[in-house]
Amino acid sequence: MSQYQTVCEQLKQAPKTWLVTGVAGFIGSNLLETLLKLEQKVVGLDNFATGHQYNLDEVQSLVKPEQWANFSFIEGDIRHFEDCQKACAGVDYVLHEAALGSVPRSIADPITTNATNISGFLNMLTAARDARVKSFTYAASSSTYGDHPALPKVEENIGKPLSPYAVTKYVNELYADVFARTYGFKTIGLRYFNVFGKRQDPNGAYAAVIPKWTAAMIAGDDVFINGDGETSRDFCFIENTVQANILAATANDEAKNQVYNVAVGDRTTLNDLFNAIKAALNENGVTYTKEPVYRDFRAGDVRHSQANISKISMQLGYVPETFIISGIFQATQWYILDNKYNDNKLI
Repeated sequence: MSQYQTVCEQLKQAPKTWLVTGVAGFIGSNLLETLLKLEQKVVGLDNFATGHQYNLDEVQSLVKPEQWANFSFIEGDIRHFEDCQKACAGVDYVLHEAALGSVPRSIADPITTNATNISGFLNMLTAARDARVKSFTYAASSSTYGDHPALPKVEENIGKPLSPYAVTKYVNELYADVFARTYGFKTIGLRYFNVFGKRQDPNGAYAAVIPKWTAAMIAGDDVFINGDGETSRDFCFIENTVQANILAATANDEAKNQVYNVAVGDRTTLNDLFNAIKAALNENGVTYTKEPVYRDFRAGDVRHSQANISKISMQLGYVPETFIISGIFQATQWYILDNKYNDNKLI
């Protein structure tokens, strides 16, 4: 039995109360679904800036009524300290996912990104400390590696940030370390590498590449690749990310006040990704015949990204269970079904 399976069994036997910020978003709603299925109590906080009610509705449809009854929702904003205090009351474990993602969004509007990702983070950190929660796990980012050229990325070697978003996520790590040194409040930061899967929003100017391309292919629209297509990323399926969060939240004290890469330790080019999505859709009955349209590289993007995951594997017992091809197949199935029954999401 893996460490993750062991932890899940222990949680079922002795349920805890969890706070998930950004609960109506992509990662937050997947955490909610898994925790409810493990018979946990969950408090969710979201302001619906980038999250959606229909994500919560979908989770409700996937769990038993008695499991859904263990969920309580607070519509609030991490930029408001009182909302953070209310959300943290009586909570064992905090999973802080609320943030404004996207490098291009941060370049277009650095002030709002800063307010949410730095001031909001500090509010949550302070409220959780004051509430004496058992653990605080937060979404860090692979963008923190910035211009450091070495591959694969190892936690202690970072470069200069390449975007306002990257600055905000690095500041989160600095604040977390200061809170450990100053107050003895130890946290864990998870540096996510290109997470993908069901309920990742394909709409909007700042949609991530996999849902955006999948939606375009389903609609028969052009797919645009920034640069020559040889840019590479370490794509991490959502279930691996959920595993990392649950292992981090329940980790022993020695594993805290650390950041960990969350990925699979692999590298996929955008050209290979295009072909993988196209093939997965074809297997699911959707044929896409167009070639990609290449355009200029995007400002603030790193050229290559790949994680070394030995630290999280050794210290938290993390073992990724789903890799790119299998994950793409599962994700495309969801987008096809999603498109069929709810036309306000795709296209």
